[in-house]
Amino acid sequence: MADRVLSQQEIDNVFKKLRESGDDPEKKAQIYDFRRPDRIAKDQLRAIHQLHENFARNLASSLSAYLRAYAAVNLVSVEQVSFVEFTQILPAPTSLIALGLKPYDSNAVLEINPSLVFPILEMLLGGTGKAAVKIEREITEIEQSILEGLLRIILNDLRSTWSAVAAIDFSIEAHETEPQLLQILAPNEAVVAISMEVRIGESSGMMNIGIPSIIVKMLRQKFDQQWSVRKTQSTDEEQARVLRLIRPSTVHLDARLEGPRVGVKELLDLQEGDTLAFDYPIERPVDFLVNGRLKYRGEVVVTGRKRAFNVLEMVKES
Repeated sequence: MADRVLSQQEIDNVFKKLRESGDDPEKKAQIYDFRRPDRIAKDQLRAIHQLHENFARNLASSLSAYLRAYAAVNLVSVEQVSFVEFTQILPAPTSLIALGLKPYDSNAVLEINPSLVFPILEMLLGGTGKAAVKIEREITEIEQSILEGLLRIILNDLRSTWSAVAAIDFSIEAHETEPQLLQILAPNEAVVAISMEVRIGESSGMMNIGIPSIIVKMLRQKFDQQWSVRKTQSTDEEQARVLRLIRPSTVHLDARLEGPRVGVKELLDLQEGDTLAFDYPIERPVDFLVNGRLKYRGEVVVTGRKRAFNVLEMVKES
């Protein structure tokens, strides 16, 4: 077969049909950032959000007991950013702690704002934590050693919270005050940034945690096992097992003639020979209640020497 060459008219018709269909290839294209290959799925982000909501509640209780003052911890945001973007939003100077993530070969970051650190230091040294002057300086080595007890509480609650997913040993590996000097991850490496607002008395400040996204991706299957709701069809053996469990249970059955009501006074005034009219037609079904809830309608019958209930219809719940 000889090669067929399209005419200019045929080529113009093809482009005309594309324009009329409204399919614009540029609108379907999605921007992909090759500098962030370790981004995680949105459902996993939601799971991490729920995980650290539990962490915030536990930490609030722990800080209140440790500092003997009312503490409130609120989860502000959970998002994916590059490590350089994470460090750029942190104040300088600040309190930065490089965390080990054993048994995984990586590091995380814990940052506590100075607006929170110095009031806590004052409370630990016997003060009220109501600093009149805002302190903006680096934390000294002595002050870092005083904060060791606070960091142990934070890491213990963090370790306990993450134990629902994986056994991670969060440990302190280094202290730093300038975010730009903390070179534990590559600048373009993706991290999960978790921001929390901590209020202790009249003082408040932010606490930020940065966890490498590659670690979260490695735990994807464990996240799914913990939070995913999987729908499975029950087998005959499972149905038989459930039936054995509920067989010993008992229910209260009650057949009622829902007719006119009589007051207590009229009931007490009844004498021998009086007639009480129920005003209930014979053809009208009787209500049948199961544990006090209307389930069926039918009629009262006799089977042998026993009374029984013949179900005529099932009542659908409104």
